[in-house]
Amino acid sequence: MTLDALRLEVPDIREEVVLPLADLGEQLAAARQQSVENALQQALSLLFQLNRSAMTLLERQRALQSFSEEYRHYAARYADSSAPPALFVRLCNELAIGFKRLLLQILQGRHPSRPHLAWCLYMAEHFIAQTLMRHYQLYQEPPEGLWRDSHLLYWIAEHQDCLDEHVAAAFQPTPAATLRGLYQQTLLLAMSNPFHLAEGECPILFGALTPLAGLASLLPWEEDEDNEAHIVDLSLSQPCLTVDQPQDSDPSNLRRLELGALLVALHEPAPLQTPTERELLERVKPHWLGRQQRRHPRADFSADCSLVIGLPNIHAQLLEKRPQACPAQMLDASPGGARLHCNADQGGPLPVGQLVLVLASKGTPSLAVVRWRHLNSEGLHLGLRYLKGLPRPVWLRRTPSAQTHPGVLQSTPAPGNGWHHGLWLPGGQFVEGENLWLQLANVNNQAVVQLPAANLTTPSVVRHPLRLA
Repeated sequence: MTLDALRLEVPDIREEVVLPLADLGEQLAAARQQSVENALQQALSLLFQLNRSAMTLLERQRALQSFSEEYRHYAARYADSSAPPALFVRLCNELAIGFKRLLLQILQGRHPSRPHLAWCLYMAEHFIAQTLMRHYQLYQEPPEGLWRDSHLLYWIAEHQDCLDEHVAAAFQPTPAATLRGLYQQTLLLAMSNPFHLAEGECPILFGALTPLAGLASLLPWEEDEDNEAHIVDLSLSQPCLTVDQPQDSDPSNLRRLELGALLVALHEPAPLQTPTERELLERVKPHWLGRQQRRHPRADFSADCSLVIGLPNIHAQLLEKRPQACPAQMLDASPGGARLHCNADQGGPLPVGQLVLVLASKGTPSLAVVRWRHLNSEGLHLGLRYLKGLPRPVWLRRTPSAQTHPGVLQSTPAPGNGWHHGLWLPGGQFVEGENLWLQLANVNNQAVVQLPAANLTTPSVVRHPLRLA
Protein backbone atom coordinates (compact mmCIF):
# COMPACT_ATOMS: atom_id res chain seq x y z
CA MET A 1 0.00 0.00 0.00
CA THR A 2 1.07 3.60 -0.49
CA LEU A 3 0.90 5.97 2.45
CA ASP A 4 -0.74 9.26 1.55
CA ALA A 5 -1.31 12.48 3.49
CA LEU A 6 -4.92 12.56 2.29
CA ARG A 7 -5.58 9.51 4.47
CA LEU A 8 -5.28 11.68 7.57
CA GLU A 9 -8.47 11.35 9.59
CA VAL A 10 -10.25 14.73 9.50
CA PRO A 11 -13.99 15.52 9.47
CA ASP A 12 -15.75 17.01 6.47
CA ILE A 13 -16.21 20.76 6.12
CA ARG A 14 -19.80 21.78 6.79
CA GLU A 15 -20.91 24.74 4.74
CA GLU A 16 -23.52 25.71 7.29
CA VAL A 17 -20.96 25.91 10.12
CA VAL A 18 -19.20 29.26 10.30
CA LEU A 19 -17.11 30.12 13.35
CA PRO A 20 -16.91 33.90 13.94
CA LEU A 21 -13.22 34.61 14.53
CA ALA A 22 -13.41 38.30 15.42
CA ASP A 23 -14.57 37.67 18.99
CA LEU A 24 -12.93 34.25 19.50
CA GLY A 25 -10.52 35.58 22.11
CA GLU A 26 -13.37 37.14 24.07
CA GLN A 27 -15.38 33.90 24.00
CA LEU A 28 -12.41 31.85 25.23
CA ALA A 29 -11.67 34.38 27.98
CA ALA A 30 -15.33 34.31 29.07
CA ALA A 31 -15.26 30.53 29.18
CA ARG A 32 -12.39 30.60 31.68
CA GLN A 33 -14.64 32.43 34.15
CA GLN A 34 -16.98 29.45 34.36
CA SER A 35 -16.53 26.18 36.20
CA VAL A 36 -13.83 23.91 34.76
CA GLU A 37 -16.39 21.52 33.29
CA ASN A 38 -18.40 24.30 31.64
CA ALA A 39 -15.24 26.07 30.46
CA LEU A 40 -13.90 22.93 28.81
CA GLN A 41 -17.29 22.28 27.22
CA GLN A 42 -17.41 25.82 25.81
CA ALA A 43 -13.83 25.69 24.46
CA LEU A 44 -14.43 22.24 22.98
CA SER A 45 -17.62 23.42 21.28
CA LEU A 46 -15.81 26.36 19.67
CA LEU A 47 -12.93 24.16 18.50
CA PHE A 48 -15.37 21.58 17.14
CA GLN A 49 -16.92 24.31 14.97
CA LEU A 50 -13.50 25.59 13.89
CA ASN A 51 -12.43 22.16 12.62
CA ARG A 52 -15.57 21.91 10.45
CA SER A 53 -15.51 25.48 9.11
CA ALA A 54 -13.96 26.61 5.83
CA MET A 55 -11.28 29.26 6.38
CA THR A 56 -7.97 30.39 5.00
CA LEU A 57 -4.70 28.87 6.13
CA LEU A 58 -3.73 31.99 8.09
CA GLU A 59 -7.14 32.21 9.80
CA ARG A 60 -7.00 28.58 10.85
CA GLN A 61 -3.42 28.87 12.08
CA ARG A 62 -4.16 31.92 14.25
CA ALA A 63 -7.27 30.30 15.71
CA LEU A 64 -5.39 27.08 16.51
CA GLN A 65 -2.66 29.07 18.24
CA SER A 66 -5.34 30.59 20.46
CA PHE A 67 -6.73 27.15 21.29
CA SER A 68 -3.20 25.90 22.02
CA GLU A 69 -2.96 28.60 24.70
CA GLU A 70 -6.28 27.38 26.12
CA TYR A 71 -4.86 23.84 26.18
CA ARG A 72 -1.87 25.07 28.22
CA HIS A 73 -4.23 26.78 30.64
CA TYR A 74 -6.36 23.71 31.28
CA ALA A 75 -3.41 21.26 31.19
CA ALA A 76 -1.84 23.16 34.12
CA ARG A 77 -4.70 21.91 36.28
CA TYR A 78 -3.46 18.34 35.79
CA ALA A 79 0.25 19.06 36.20
CA ASP A 80 0.18 17.05 39.44
CA SER A 81 -0.58 13.94 37.31
CA SER A 82 -4.19 13.83 38.45
CA ALA A 83 -6.57 12.20 35.98
CA PRO A 84 -8.17 14.68 33.55
CA PRO A 85 -11.87 14.54 32.65
CA ALA A 86 -13.02 13.05 29.35
CA LEU A 87 -13.71 16.59 28.04
CA PHE A 88 -10.01 17.43 28.28
CA VAL A 89 -9.09 14.29 26.32
CA ARG A 90 -11.60 15.31 23.64
CA LEU A 91 -10.01 18.78 23.57
CA CYS A 92 -6.61 17.16 22.86
CA ASN A 93 -8.14 15.11 20.06
CA GLU A 94 -9.88 18.10 18.47
CA LEU A 95 -6.61 20.06 18.58
CA ALA A 96 -4.94 17.15 16.75
CA ILE A 97 -7.73 17.27 14.16
CA GLY A 98 -7.26 21.01 13.76
CA PHE A 99 -3.53 20.77 13.10
CA LYS A 100 -4.04 17.84 10.73
CA ARG A 101 -6.43 19.96 8.69
CA LEU A 102 -3.97 22.86 8.77
CA LEU A 103 -1.26 20.45 7.58
CA LEU A 104 -3.38 19.44 4.60
CA GLN A 105 -3.83 23.11 3.70
CA ILE A 106 -0.05 23.66 3.95
CA LEU A 107 0.69 20.60 1.80
CA GLN A 108 -1.75 21.83 -0.83
CA GLY A 109 0.23 25.07 -1.13
CA ARG A 110 2.79 25.47 -3.87
CA HIS A 111 6.04 25.77 -1.92
CA PRO A 112 5.58 25.27 1.84
CA SER A 113 8.63 26.26 3.85
CA ARG A 114 10.25 23.42 5.77
CA PRO A 115 10.18 25.22 9.18
CA HIS A 116 6.47 25.96 8.76
CA LEU A 117 5.74 22.39 7.68
CA ALA A 118 7.87 20.96 10.51
CA TRP A 119 6.06 23.09 13.08
CA CYS A 120 2.61 21.99 11.90
CA LEU A 121 3.62 18.32 11.71
CA TYR A 122 5.03 18.56 15.23
CA MET A 123 1.91 20.22 16.64
CA ALA A 124 -0.35 17.58 15.08
CA GLU A 125 1.90 14.80 16.41
CA HIS A 126 2.02 16.42 19.84
CA PHE A 127 -1.73 16.53 20.29
CA ILE A 128 -2.08 12.97 19.00
CA ALA A 129 0.59 11.97 21.55
CA GLN A 130 -1.32 13.80 24.28
CA THR A 131 -4.58 12.10 23.31
CA LEU A 132 -2.89 8.70 23.37
CA MET A 133 -1.18 9.41 26.69
CA ARG A 134 -4.41 10.62 28.33
CA HIS A 135 -6.24 7.50 27.16
CA TYR A 136 -3.52 5.36 28.74
CA GLN A 137 -3.67 7.50 31.90
CA LEU A 138 -7.41 6.79 32.14
CA TYR A 139 -6.75 3.08 31.40
CA GLN A 140 -8.72 3.31 28.14
CA GLU A 141 -7.76 1.75 24.81
CA PRO A 142 -7.08 4.62 22.36
CA PRO A 143 -9.10 4.76 19.12
CA GLU A 144 -7.25 2.93 16.33
CA GLY A 145 -7.20 5.99 14.10
CA LEU A 146 -4.82 7.78 16.48
CA TRP A 147 -1.96 5.36 15.85
CA ARG A 148 -2.63 5.29 12.12
CA ASP A 149 -2.39 9.07 11.93
CA SER A 150 0.65 9.15 14.24
CA HIS A 151 2.49 6.76 11.92
CA LEU A 152 1.38 8.74 8.89
CA LEU A 153 2.63 12.04 10.32
CA TYR A 154 6.00 10.39 10.98
CA TRP A 155 6.06 9.10 7.40
CA ILE A 156 5.26 12.55 5.96
CA ALA A 157 7.95 14.17 8.13
CA GLU A 158 10.43 11.50 7.05
CA HIS A 159 9.77 12.21 3.37
CA GLN A 160 9.74 16.00 3.87
CA ASP A 161 13.04 15.88 5.82
CA CYS A 162 11.37 17.39 8.90
CA LEU A 163 12.04 14.71 11.52
CA ASP A 164 14.92 16.54 13.21
CA GLU A 165 13.72 20.14 12.96
CA HIS A 166 13.79 21.62 16.47
CA VAL A 167 10.43 23.01 17.62
CA ALA A 168 10.12 25.18 20.74
CA ALA A 169 6.83 24.15 22.35
CA ALA A 170 6.29 24.91 26.04
CA PHE A 171 3.88 22.12 26.93
CA GLN A 172 3.45 20.02 30.06
CA PRO A 173 4.33 17.23 30.49
CA THR A 174 7.39 18.21 28.45
CA PRO A 175 7.55 16.59 25.01
CA ALA A 176 10.74 15.88 23.04
CA ALA A 177 11.81 18.86 20.92
CA THR A 178 11.77 17.13 17.51
CA LEU A 179 9.12 15.10 15.76
CA ARG A 180 11.43 12.07 15.69
CA GLY A 181 11.91 12.24 19.45
CA LEU A 182 8.22 12.92 20.13
CA TYR A 183 7.08 10.00 17.97
CA GLN A 184 9.56 7.63 19.61
CA GLN A 185 8.59 8.99 23.04
CA THR A 186 5.00 7.96 22.36
CA LEU A 187 6.07 4.56 21.02
CA LEU A 188 8.09 3.91 24.18
CA LEU A 189 5.16 4.92 26.34
CA ALA A 190 2.90 2.46 24.51
CA MET A 191 5.56 -0.26 24.85
CA SER A 192 5.74 0.31 28.63
CA ASN A 193 2.56 -1.66 29.34
CA PRO A 194 0.85 1.60 30.40
CA PHE A 195 -2.28 -0.12 31.67
CA HIS A 196 -0.16 -1.67 34.43
CA LEU A 197 1.12 1.68 35.67
CA ALA A 198 -0.18 3.06 38.93
CA GLU A 199 -2.57 6.00 38.89
CA GLY A 200 -0.75 9.19 37.90
CA GLU A 201 2.40 7.45 36.66
CA CYS A 202 1.62 7.74 32.95
CA PRO A 203 2.36 11.49 32.55
CA ILE A 204 5.40 11.12 34.85
CA LEU A 205 6.77 8.39 32.58
CA PHE A 206 6.02 10.48 29.48
CA GLY A 207 8.07 13.35 30.92
CA ALA A 208 10.87 11.04 32.04
CA LEU A 209 11.19 9.74 28.48
CA THR A 210 11.71 13.23 27.03
CA PRO A 211 15.55 13.37 27.20
CA LEU A 212 15.90 9.68 26.27
CA ALA A 213 13.48 9.14 23.39
CA GLY A 214 15.72 10.70 20.74
CA LEU A 215 18.47 8.18 21.54
CA ALA A 216 16.40 5.34 20.12
CA SER A 217 16.76 4.74 16.39
CA LEU A 218 13.93 3.93 14.02
CA LEU A 219 15.69 2.19 11.14
CA PRO A 220 14.59 0.55 7.88
CA TRP A 221 13.57 -3.07 8.27
CA GLU A 222 15.92 -5.67 6.81
CA GLU A 223 14.65 -8.98 5.48
CA ASP A 224 17.35 -11.06 7.13
CA GLU A 225 16.97 -9.40 10.53
CA ASP A 226 17.17 -11.62 13.60
CA ASN A 227 13.82 -10.29 14.88
CA GLU A 228 15.23 -9.03 18.18
CA ALA A 229 13.90 -5.51 17.73
CA HIS A 230 10.40 -4.09 17.91
CA ILE A 231 8.97 -3.76 14.41
CA VAL A 232 6.74 -0.77 13.60
CA ASP A 233 4.35 -1.13 10.65
CA LEU A 234 3.46 2.40 9.55
CA SER A 235 0.39 1.11 7.71
CA LEU A 236 -1.30 -0.41 10.78
CA SER A 237 -3.40 1.10 13.57
CA GLN A 238 -1.19 -0.07 16.44
CA PRO A 239 2.12 1.10 17.90
CA CYS A 240 4.20 -1.93 16.85
CA LEU A 241 3.79 -5.55 15.84
CA THR A 242 3.11 -8.11 18.51
CA VAL A 243 5.40 -11.10 18.92
CA ASP A 244 3.14 -13.44 16.95
CA GLN A 245 2.22 -10.98 14.17
CA PRO A 246 3.67 -11.75 10.73
CA GLN A 247 5.74 -9.09 8.97
CA ASP A 248 3.75 -9.34 5.75
CA SER A 249 3.40 -5.63 4.96
CA ASP A 250 5.24 -3.79 2.20
CA PRO A 251 8.86 -3.56 3.48
CA SER A 252 8.83 0.20 2.80
CA ASN A 253 6.25 0.53 5.60
CA LEU A 254 8.32 -1.38 8.18
CA ARG A 255 10.76 0.18 10.64
CA ARG A 256 12.95 -1.42 13.30
CA LEU A 257 13.19 0.31 16.68
CA GLU A 258 16.77 0.00 17.96
CA LEU A 259 17.09 0.72 21.70
CA GLY A 260 20.79 0.02 22.28
CA ALA A 261 22.01 3.60 22.86
CA LEU A 262 18.95 4.45 24.96
CA LEU A 263 19.54 1.47 27.26
CA VAL A 264 23.13 2.60 27.84
CA ALA A 265 22.05 6.18 28.57
CA LEU A 266 19.43 4.93 31.01
CA HIS A 267 22.19 4.15 33.53
CA GLU A 268 24.07 7.43 33.19
CA PRO A 269 23.88 10.17 35.85
CA ALA A 270 20.88 12.42 35.24
CA PRO A 271 20.87 15.32 37.73
CA LEU A 272 17.47 16.61 36.56
CA GLN A 273 15.83 13.19 36.87
CA THR A 274 13.80 12.63 40.03
CA PRO A 275 14.06 9.39 42.04
CA THR A 276 10.46 8.64 41.04
CA GLU A 277 11.28 8.97 37.34
CA ARG A 278 14.39 6.79 37.65
CA GLU A 279 12.48 4.06 39.49
CA LEU A 280 9.70 4.20 36.93
CA LEU A 281 12.08 3.93 33.98
CA GLU A 282 13.81 0.92 35.55
CA ARG A 283 10.44 -0.72 36.15
CA VAL A 284 9.20 -0.36 32.57
CA LYS A 285 12.51 -1.22 30.86
CA PRO A 286 11.76 -5.00 30.86
CA HIS A 287 8.64 -4.26 28.79
CA TRP A 288 10.79 -2.55 26.15
CA LEU A 289 12.89 -5.70 26.00
CA GLY A 290 9.86 -7.96 25.84
CA ARG A 291 10.16 -8.42 22.11
CA GLN A 292 13.93 -8.30 22.34
CA GLN A 293 14.34 -11.59 24.17
CA ARG A 294 17.60 -12.73 22.68
CA ARG A 295 17.90 -15.93 20.71
CA HIS A 296 21.18 -16.59 22.50
CA PRO A 297 21.96 -15.93 26.17
CA ARG A 298 24.31 -12.98 26.46
CA ALA A 299 27.09 -13.29 29.01
CA ASP A 300 28.49 -10.28 30.86
CA PHE A 301 32.26 -10.28 31.01
CA SER A 302 35.25 -8.10 30.33
CA ALA A 303 37.76 -9.01 27.62
CA ASP A 304 40.14 -7.04 25.48
CA CYS A 305 39.71 -7.15 21.73
CA SER A 306 40.44 -4.97 18.71
CA LEU A 307 38.43 -3.78 15.74
CA VAL A 308 39.55 -3.60 12.15
CA ILE A 309 37.36 -0.84 10.76
CA GLY A 310 36.00 -0.54 7.24
CA LEU A 311 36.01 -2.81 4.23
CA PRO A 312 39.48 -1.86 2.83
CA ASN A 313 41.16 -2.52 6.18
CA ILE A 314 39.23 -5.77 6.68
CA HIS A 315 40.37 -6.88 3.22
CA ALA A 316 43.97 -6.10 4.19
CA GLN A 317 43.63 -7.92 7.52
CA LEU A 318 42.30 -11.04 5.81
CA LEU A 319 45.40 -10.92 3.59
CA GLU A 320 47.48 -10.80 6.79
CA LYS A 321 48.79 -7.29 6.06
CA ARG A 322 48.02 -6.19 9.65
CA PRO A 323 46.40 -2.75 9.17
CA GLN A 324 45.89 -0.47 12.16
CA ALA A 325 43.23 -1.76 14.57
CA CYS A 326 41.20 0.03 17.22
CA PRO A 327 41.58 -1.34 20.79
CA ALA A 328 38.26 -2.04 22.52
CA GLN A 329 36.81 -3.85 25.50
CA MET A 330 34.06 -6.41 25.09
CA LEU A 331 31.43 -5.98 27.82
CA ASP A 332 29.06 -8.78 26.87
CA ALA A 333 28.60 -11.14 23.95
CA SER A 334 26.53 -13.95 22.50
CA PRO A 335 26.63 -15.88 19.23
CA GLY A 336 24.43 -13.13 17.75
CA GLY A 337 26.30 -9.99 18.75
CA ALA A 338 28.28 -8.06 21.33
CA ARG A 339 28.51 -4.78 23.21
CA LEU A 340 31.87 -3.02 23.18
CA HIS A 341 33.45 0.00 24.76
CA CYS A 342 36.33 2.02 23.31
CA ASN A 343 37.86 5.48 23.56
CA ALA A 344 35.68 8.43 22.61
CA ASP A 345 38.17 9.62 19.96
CA GLN A 346 37.65 6.38 18.00
CA GLY A 347 34.09 7.33 17.08
CA GLY A 348 34.81 9.03 13.74
CA PRO A 349 35.24 5.92 11.57
CA LEU A 350 32.61 3.93 13.48
CA PRO A 351 29.19 5.19 12.34
CA VAL A 352 26.10 3.00 12.50
CA GLY A 353 26.27 0.63 9.55
CA GLN A 354 30.08 0.39 9.43
CA LEU A 355 31.59 -3.03 8.71
CA VAL A 356 34.13 -4.23 11.29
CA LEU A 357 36.20 -7.32 11.96
CA VAL A 358 36.42 -8.26 15.66
CA LEU A 359 39.79 -9.71 16.65
CA ALA A 360 39.66 -11.48 20.00
CA SER A 361 42.61 -12.99 21.84
CA LYS A 362 41.16 -16.44 21.18
CA GLY A 363 39.11 -17.87 18.34
CA THR A 364 38.60 -16.80 14.76
CA PRO A 365 37.89 -13.20 13.68
CA SER A 366 34.20 -12.27 13.48
CA LEU A 367 32.67 -10.06 10.80
CA ALA A 368 30.12 -7.63 12.25
CA VAL A 369 28.18 -4.47 11.49
CA VAL A 370 27.75 -1.56 13.92
CA ARG A 371 24.12 -1.65 15.05
CA TRP A 372 24.04 1.29 17.47
CA ARG A 373 26.45 3.69 19.15
CA HIS A 374 26.34 5.98 22.15
CA LEU A 375 28.95 8.47 23.34
CA ASN A 376 29.14 9.50 26.99
CA SER A 377 31.72 10.46 29.59
CA GLU A 378 32.92 6.85 29.79
CA GLY A 379 33.71 6.69 26.08
CA LEU A 380 32.08 5.20 23.01
CA HIS A 381 29.64 2.30 23.46
CA LEU A 382 28.99 0.12 20.40
CA GLY A 383 26.41 -2.54 19.69
CA LEU A 384 27.56 -5.07 17.10
CA ARG A 385 25.57 -7.56 15.10
CA TYR A 386 27.63 -10.58 14.10
CA LEU A 387 27.42 -11.68 10.47
CA LYS A 388 27.53 -15.45 10.19
CA GLY A 389 29.97 -17.00 7.79
CA LEU A 390 33.61 -17.24 6.81
CA PRO A 391 35.00 -13.89 5.53
CA ARG A 392 37.47 -14.13 2.63
CA PRO A 393 39.23 -11.38 0.67
CA VAL A 394 38.35 -11.00 -3.01
CA TRP A 395 39.27 -8.62 -5.81
CA LEU A 396 36.83 -7.28 -8.36
CA ARG A 397 37.43 -5.83 -11.81
CA ARG A 398 35.12 -4.31 -14.39
CA THR A 399 37.17 -5.97 -17.13
CA PRO A 400 39.67 -8.84 -16.82
CA SER A 401 42.67 -6.50 -16.84
CA ALA A 402 41.15 -3.40 -15.21
CA GLN A 403 41.98 -1.87 -11.82
CA THR A 404 41.17 -4.10 -8.84
CA HIS A 405 38.68 -3.18 -6.12
CA PRO A 406 38.68 -4.88 -2.70
CA GLY A 407 35.68 -6.87 -1.50
CA VAL A 408 34.85 -9.40 1.19
CA LEU A 409 33.09 -12.67 0.42
CA GLN A 410 31.04 -14.00 3.33
CA SER A 411 30.26 -17.72 2.97
CA THR A 412 28.02 -20.00 5.05
CA PRO A 413 27.26 -23.68 4.44
CA ALA A 414 23.88 -24.37 2.81
CA PRO A 415 21.82 -27.50 3.49
CA GLY A 416 23.41 -30.31 1.51
CA ASN A 417 26.79 -29.63 -0.04
CA GLY A 418 26.42 -26.04 -1.25
CA TRP A 419 27.27 -22.61 0.11
CA HIS A 420 25.46 -19.31 0.58
CA HIS A 421 27.64 -16.35 -0.37
CA GLY A 422 27.32 -12.66 0.36
CA LEU A 423 29.61 -10.16 -1.38
CA TRP A 424 30.39 -7.05 0.66
CA LEU A 425 31.32 -3.96 -1.36
CA PRO A 426 31.80 -0.25 -0.57
CA GLY A 427 28.55 1.67 -0.82
CA GLY A 428 27.92 3.45 -4.12
CA GLN A 429 30.84 1.88 -6.01
CA PHE A 430 28.90 -0.66 -8.12
CA VAL A 431 25.29 -0.93 -9.35
CA GLU A 432 22.80 -3.76 -9.60
CA GLY A 433 23.13 -5.75 -12.83
CA GLU A 434 26.77 -4.78 -13.42
CA ASN A 435 29.06 -7.56 -14.68
CA LEU A 436 32.22 -7.98 -12.61
CA TRP A 437 35.24 -10.26 -12.67
CA LEU A 438 35.73 -11.77 -9.21
CA GLN A 439 38.99 -13.35 -8.03
CA LEU A 440 39.61 -15.09 -4.70
CA ALA A 441 42.95 -14.86 -2.92
CA ASN A 442 45.41 -17.57 -3.96
CA VAL A 443 43.25 -18.43 -7.01
CA ASN A 444 44.42 -17.56 -10.51
CA ASN A 445 41.06 -17.85 -12.27
CA GLN A 446 38.44 -15.11 -12.37
CA ALA A 447 34.68 -15.75 -12.25
CA VAL A 448 32.25 -13.47 -14.05
CA VAL A 449 29.36 -12.46 -11.79
CA GLN A 450 26.37 -10.22 -12.41
CA LEU A 451 25.51 -8.24 -9.29
CA PRO A 452 21.99 -9.09 -8.10
CA ALA A 453 19.89 -6.76 -5.99
CA ALA A 454 21.45 -6.07 -2.59
CA ASN A 455 19.93 -7.80 0.42
CA LEU A 456 21.54 -5.56 3.04
CA THR A 457 22.51 -1.92 2.63
CA THR A 458 24.02 0.51 5.14
CA PRO A 459 25.43 4.02 4.63
CA SER A 460 28.93 2.49 4.43
CA VAL A 461 28.65 -0.89 2.70
CA VAL A 462 26.30 -3.06 0.66
CA ARG A 463 25.91 -6.84 0.50
CA HIS A 464 24.87 -8.75 -2.63
CA PRO A 465 23.85 -12.44 -2.49
CA LEU A 466 25.90 -14.57 -4.90
CA ARG A 467 25.71 -18.04 -6.42
CA LEU A 468 29.14 -19.36 -7.30
CA ALA A 469 29.93 -22.62 -9.08
